[in-house]
Amino acid sequence: MFRQRTHTGDKCYSCDQCGKSFTTSGSLTLHQRTHTGEKPYSCDQCGKSFGQSGHLVSHQRTHTGEKSYSCGQCGKSFASSRNLTQHQRTHTGEKPYSCDQCGKSFTTSGSLTLHQRTHTGESCDQCGKSFTTSGSLTLHQRTHTGEKPYSCDQCGKSFTTSGSLTIH
Repeated sequence: MFRQRTHTGDKCYSCDQCGKSFTTSGSLTLHQRTHTGEKPYSCDQCGKSFGQSGHLVSHQRTHTGEKSYSCGQCGKSFASSRNLTQHQRTHTGEKPYSCDQCGKSFTTSGSLTLHQRTHTGESCDQCGKSFTTSGSLTLHQRTHTGEKPYSCDQCGKSFTTSGSLTIH
């Protein structure tokens, strides 16, 4: 049965928190760790934790410097096959992840996820620009309002972000 679902694309296991579906119960279990924050695999050198054993193995290569995956076109080496695959797309121009709302394509699923938030995220009520986080929207709105809520205790100069105040 497992092989049939893999080939047919049937996704019988759904996450009760976000509705995302998977072909195996194991894949669902791994996904659910994104919601629970569970990271049972720890690096014995630095203590960093991971939700999947494969991610720990890839991470451990940062300590050893091992880069076993090489690009056949330019020779650049990578610590993981995933990073090599993403790199190879710079040569091929492949963008396999496509937005179902506007058709824009991306080289990584993470880039697509961030982009999709522009469709579902918050929009500026003055200019209509969309943002992936409410914090980004708030900062943007200050370009319209001129609000500068962070002021220097010594000279009184005001800034739109706390980071700008810190730099000042």
